[in-house]
Amino acid sequence: MRPGRYLPVMAALLSGAIAVPAHAATIQITIDNLVFAPAEVSARVGDTIEWINKDVLAHTATARNGDFDVTTPPKKTVTSILKKAGTVEYYCRYHPNMKAVLTIVP
Repeated sequence: MRPGRYLPVMAALLSGAIAVPAHAATIQITIDNLVFAPAEVSARVGDTIEWINKDVLAHTATARNGDFDVTTPPKKTVTSILKKAGTVEYYCRYHPNMKAVLTIVP
């Protein structure tokens, strides 16, 4: 067999491995004492947000632009997947003084 015969196959396999997209991240946003923490988060489209409610009250994470509206019961965790890029201001519908910003890049 010729040594260079498998070179194109190996090159194709390596380029395929390099082109594999990165795995989506899981980002935790905690709700505690009527505060979203962290108040400013950067993420990518496809990432998962874990909304962790440590309060004894229900909360929402409601995007001002309508992109999402997540309700989190007391002492529970809810997840959502980011579908669209942009800077999103969100708040709690039950406690409008709770505000934060999520910056989502493609």
